[in-house]
Amino acid sequence: MIRRTLEAQALKLATQFPVLTIVGPRQAGKTTLARSVFSDHAYVNLEEPETRALAGADPKAFMARHPGLVIFDEIQRVPELLSSIQVEVDANPAMGRYILTGSHQTELQQAISQSLAGRTAILQLLPFAIEELGTTAPKSLDELMLKGFLPRIYDAGQDPTQAYRAYFQTYVERDLRQLVEVKNLALFQRFMRLCAGRVGQLFNANALAGEVGVSNHTIEHWISALEASYLVIRLQPYFENFNKRLVKTPKLYFTEVGLATYLLGIETPEQLSRDPLRGGLFENLVIMELLKARMHRGREPGLYYFRDHKGNEIDALLIRGRDLVSVEIKSAQTFHPSMANKLNLFRRWAGPRAVESHVVYAGAQEQAFGENQLTPYTRAARIASK
Repeated sequence: MIRRTLEAQALKLATQFPVLTIVGPRQAGKTTLARSVFSDHAYVNLEEPETRALAGADPKAFMARHPGLVIFDEIQRVPELLSSIQVEVDANPAMGRYILTGSHQTELQQAISQSLAGRTAILQLLPFAIEELGTTAPKSLDELMLKGFLPRIYDAGQDPTQAYRAYFQTYVERDLRQLVEVKNLALFQRFMRLCAGRVGQLFNANALAGEVGVSNHTIEHWISALEASYLVIRLQPYFENFNKRLVKTPKLYFTEVGLATYLLGIETPEQLSRDPLRGGLFENLVIMELLKARMHRGREPGLYYFRDHKGNEIDALLIRGRDLVSVEIKSAQTFHPSMANKLNLFRRWAGPRAVESHVVYAGAQEQAFGENQLTPYTRAARIASK
């Protein structure tokens, strides 16, 4: 089994809080992590219809059946249990007593804020990071972006196209109907494929509405549902005023680059190597590596992008207190000094706050050049983990 970076934080926080909640997308490995790290806990799967019905009908009696250390998997399926968990931990606040997992961001956070505020720590688990895969990761970048990072693809040797087809169908058929009412699934599927074609671009709801054939309100509703189920993120712009008019529109990325590749109809590394969207997919991969490096260590993401009205853009900005770490992402395998032009421009704008700047690229060499650092994508996590 591939070990997860988040394990250390999970163990630490379980000694400080009576409840630990692990959230993230489906099939990211939450259950596996919880059961391996907390093997002394009983396991309750709330996805099972009979178990869910019993828990929802009489939460108090259900909790009485599980008096010790317990993992409640997919807790958002029975939010009524959270009030009973609150009562139990108030009566017996033993550290690490309950481990909860969940896949629906909005629902779970609202329920926790009402019932478990101050009683639980919350950790976010995303699919594998490159640093976690180690030598298991494909050597080819195109194969890596095609295969993605879902644990089951590596654990069970699943074909990526088949795995992501099943993943997508499961989401549409089960999770989506819990979050939004979609009257025309074909339109929603078209919407998701169009989103995959816009990875790394500014999110424009009006343009998407026109292409899909639905209202702007519907697009906003759908994108919120994708965010709530951890399928996409909207990377927010950094608003610091460096005497420039700034773009304030978020950029769109998929949590799982393999899903975006599948939605684009790409089935082989050779197809991906020639695809015009390869650069955007590579940027998606690196952005998620930066996020995973932070979130899997229990830290706030602290990740933004920067763009002014003239189109000068920094792909990623990491915030360390008042310090700024700028990152330019290039899918080329060969470095050229011009790749750092925008980094140099940003350093002049930000002054002493710009403490580091990196070009993350598809090559293998790592070295300093001027005030910047050339960093292979396989080591992007080092930038964010400091």
